[in-house]
Amino acid sequence: MTTHDTKLIAEAQIRDLIQSWQSAAASRDLDKVMSHYAPDILSFDAIGLLQYKGRDAYKKHWQACFEMCPNSGGFFEIDDLAVTAGDEIGFAHYLASCGGPGPDGEVKAGFMRGTVCCRKVDGKWLVAHEHLSVPFDMESGKALTELTP
Repeated sequence: MTTHDTKLIAEAQIRDLIQSWQSAAASRDLDKVMSHYAPDILSFDAIGLLQYKGRDAYKKHWQACFEMCPNSGGFFEIDDLAVTAGDEIGFAHYLASCGGPGPDGEVKAGFMRGTVCCRKVDGKWLVAHEHLSVPFDMESGKALTELTP
């Protein structure tokens, strides 16, 4: 197998990892979501704390997110996914849209930017670092959730 073939396989595996993670998040399957993260995950999420260190801390965050989001009518989609990988390290970036109806029925949604750094752990790709962010207006300090690609 050539180096090029190995790279293509690694990129496909990371793409599969991210799509599986997206599916788990969309279906609100906490254990499946967490199975995509390395034990020492470091996450800079778009909401909550400045950073989350370790799978246990990040699991609490994801649980809180699921509790804030409605059980039905919600969505979590990934657009513009790009992946680059080597033998042991890879990264991806994407735009994610998520939201759903609030108690009043009004849909609240927006786009975030996502970057993940992956590494192979015991032959399996896992997310070792994740950064999700929402652009904001420097003058007002308000998030710009209405932006679209």
